Amino acid sequence: MANADGLYIGLISGTSADGIDAALVRFENESPALVAGLTHPWNDDLRRLILAVAQDEERLDLDRYGRLDVAVGLAFAEATHAVLGMAGVRADEVVAIGSHGQTIRHRPSGDHPFTLQIGDASVIAERTRIDTVADFRRADVAAGGQGAPLVPAFHATVLRPSAGSRVVLNLGGIANVTRLGADGGVTGFDTGPANGLMDAWCLRHRGEAFDRDGRFAASGQIDEHLLAGLLDDAYFALPPPKSTGREHFHLAWLDMHPRVAELPPEDVQATLLALSAVSVADAIGRHAPDAVDVIACGGGVHNAALMGAIAARLEGRPLLRSTQFGIDPDMMEAMAFAWLAYRRLRGEPGNLAAVTGATGPRLLGALYAAPLS
Repeated sequence: MANADGLYIGLISGTSADGIDAALVRFENESPALVAGLTHPWNDDLRRLILAVAQDEERLDLDRYGRLDVAVGLAFAEATHAVLGMAGVRADEVVAIGSHGQTIRHRPSGDHPFTLQIGDASVIAERTRIDTVADFRRADVAAGGQGAPLVPAFHATVLRPSAGSRVVLNLGGIANVTRLGADGGVTGFDTGPANGLMDAWCLRHRGEAFDRDGRFAASGQIDEHLLAGLLDDAYFALPPPKSTGREHFHLAWLDMHPRVAELPPEDVQATLLALSAVSVADAIGRHAPDAVDVIACGGGVHNAALMGAIAARLEGRPLLRSTQFGIDPDMMEAMAFAWLAYRRLRGEPGNLAAVTGATGPRLLGALYAAPLS
């Protein structure tokens, strides 16, 4: 295996599209250390378009799609320059970028399964002058997998328990759980919504991109009838491996439930928070009943109401934050895609078939070379 040690940058914008997370990571002997990290803001108009397309509220012709792909690539290049500036590191000191891109559609089932992340990697490589690894998910889908989640393999590297089994809970737009078994086994899957639906509802009714500290939700009351209807969605009963996204859990999906129009907006928000908490806790109870603790990361750790609601349903298991293990919860996924680029350059597989359902391990990502001069 090639020695690929050095500095890498991981880039990702999640299903909430609330910013581009950029992590500068140093790898030595397969061990990652965060050097610097930041969340680079989206241009407001670009973010609105990304969300509209991801939720199937707006359709793009090929010309508009091509322009959006390039615009997202340019934004990812800007995020790279921002994290390099923060760290005082030159581009020529970085081995490679691992760019997840921006998911605008994820359909891993059916006759022609696919997953689509945009953010032109040739543009990123050209504008940053750094080799860029991108398009991580499609090789797994081609091998019969879900293409997601990919981060559990990284969780196993940095958070493997010394005794007992553990759950790592990522609270992004979508929630996903990783079970790290006492025997070394790793499983994981998307549980359903985390912040995405709450963010969208908050934007519709408050004009704010997210519900700070869960205060909007805390001002309302859970409607048990609506909650039961939402939890009746077939996705929650599916066995893993499984994955989902904003193309399934979006406002049009929510609006299909008649009670939504009858309730005060704050009650709907409270019910959406309960939906996230209940679906997460139920998934852990069913698929990781032996877990001794749960470690949370992702933007949802900053929502005190959501964290409290999940903790109350974990049946005595402590809900911890990844900061207690030396990992910035906002940078976990970006670090994972730096790690996946590192794995790609070492010629090592990046997926876990037990997680995604692929027929076997696969090299993930394609290399887009930086300019020669």
